[in-house]
Amino acid sequence: MLRSTLIRPSVVLSILALLAGCSTLPRDGPTGRAVERGASNGENTGDYTIVDLSYAASERVRIQSRQFLGSLAGGASGGPSGLIGPDDTLNVSIFDPAGGLFGSVNPTAVVRSGNQTLPPLTVDSSGNITIPFAGIVRVAGLQPPEAAAAIRRALAGKVGNPQVLVSIAENTYNTVTVLGEVRQPGRAPLTVSTDRIVDVIANRGGVARPAEDVTVTVHRGGQTYSAPLDLVMSDFQENIRLARGDQINLVYKPRRFSTFGALGAVTQVDMGAGPLSLAGAISKVGGLDTNSANARSVLIFRFERPEVAAALGVTQSSTPRGVPIVYRLNLEDAAGLFTANNFEIRADDIFYVPRSGSAELSKFFTLVQTFTRVIYDVSVTSTLNSN
Repeated sequence: MLRSTLIRPSVVLSILALLAGCSTLPRDGPTGRAVERGASNGENTGDYTIVDLSYAASERVRIQSRQFLGSLAGGASGGPSGLIGPDDTLNVSIFDPAGGLFGSVNPTAVVRSGNQTLPPLTVDSSGNITIPFAGIVRVAGLQPPEAAAAIRRALAGKVGNPQVLVSIAENTYNTVTVLGEVRQPGRAPLTVSTDRIVDVIANRGGVARPAEDVTVTVHRGGQTYSAPLDLVMSDFQENIRLARGDQINLVYKPRRFSTFGALGAVTQVDMGAGPLSLAGAISKVGGLDTNSANARSVLIFRFERPEVAAALGVTQSSTPRGVPIVYRLNLEDAAGLFTANNFEIRADDIFYVPRSGSAELSKFFTLVQTFTRVIYDVSVTSTLNSN
């Protein structure tokens, strides 16, 4: 009986301790009130600012122009493209109106002419090719029309008025290297009409990843330039002209946001191709937990750009990563669905929904019942053992 008597007060004391320290109950994250206490207000400066999301507020965020880290514009090549160089293979055709060199002479013909297409010619290491009756002709560093003019000058005095056509059959010298997230990594030729970065990527089969998740990096002469692929594809100034020997690397870095709290999944989520709204993000994780979520407090934690914070009237001090803002949306209000569809999720956002007060209370009583059941079982066992 003594053991049973000692246990009953311990049950009472344990329950009182639980009631006094209910804030120590296990949770998926802070409560809605805890988030409010940590925010800046009229009296105190907190670690972040809470912005209640209305449709008007989401529109102010949306109309701010997107900001990209990095640019390729400074790496645009200003030199000539499509130049001939060593190891290139050329097609050369010579048209001889008189026909004295390349055509058969017909004394009865009014006009004597000949047309000669030479076998493919490879530019040697010195940058020269050899043309019949003209000898050695230097073509390195010239574009095909300039090389044709050089051959025509070399034939002067041997052919009355020759016409020369030159084209590059195999471009080995004037190339760039493309690596990373392209379907066919390797060397790509540069020509007069295909010397921009989008042309080169297309030449190698394009990319299999969403453009928003790929960063383009150009290495040239110790300098490096980077920009997102979707910016390169949408902004002409970023679709730069390349130079021979450039190395282009396409790096896949998926945009992701994290979810915590009373949601269908607690995980990191790939955003996928194109923009993603808050409504789409909710759908991606299976929606809110209908049994426990506080739909009045759907929270997005974000380091926002200073110009966006200013547009929202936020005076919170900025950090090196941006202005810490917690966007709060009330999804119990029907208008909140329109706002959720207009508010765009950004990479590295934290999407959090605290549990409702009733869910926390239910969890507390479940814990109390579990604890008291254990004490009751111990009490019964002790009483039986003492009899």
